[in-house]
Amino acid sequence: MRYDLVIFDNDGVLVDSEPISNTILAAYLTELGHPTSYEESIRDYMGSAMHRIHELVQERSGQRLPDDFDDVFHGRVFAAFERELQPVPGAVQLLGKLAADEVPYCVASSGSHERIRVGHRKTGLDRWFDEGRVFSSQDVGRGKPAPDLFLYAAERMGVAPERCVVVEDSPLGVRAANAAGMDVYGFTAMTPAAKLTGATELFSELGELSDLLV
Repeated sequence: MRYDLVIFDNDGVLVDSEPISNTILAAYLTELGHPTSYEESIRDYMGSAMHRIHELVQERSGQRLPDDFDDVFHGRVFAAFERELQPVPGAVQLLGKLAADEVPYCVASSGSHERIRVGHRKTGLDRWFDEGRVFSSQDVGRGKPAPDLFLYAAERMGVAPERCVVVEDSPLGVRAANAAGMDVYGFTAMTPAAKLTGATELFSELGELSDLLV
């Protein structure tokens, strides 16, 4: 094993949530008078914490989003998750193999703890993640692309940053892993490889990860 800890991003890596959440986000921002396409939502917000949405909208429009924006958005997303969410193909098999091989792993997501748990319960991935393996941008002061979340996860798991590898599908996440001094494997299922510059390795299916990790 090349690493002592595998740190997974969640949305788009373990659960196939990015198409759902970005469709809803684009529609909601447009509804509020900030016209946003699905493609623009993916470009600007994929992999980011909620505070980034507020900051970019205010920076671009000079207007603040409503105080209940996060609650309304999450309510719509969670309802859609219950109807539609699936694990990313290969996620169940990969987590089962890591667990069987006793490879330490965790998840470090820009999403809230509630979002992570809702998604994991719906997809059945909760069996692989006890509370000690779940970390959220809520746990730190700054979300990705700051390195804080990945460094926090490594510290809590008792592993030095240079012995960690991050599995990410967003440019913000790759930047965060680079800043944390960790190797990062870029998942190109939704994100073009050219946008994941800085990744240590690139892969297009979760089934490829086992060979990369050894």
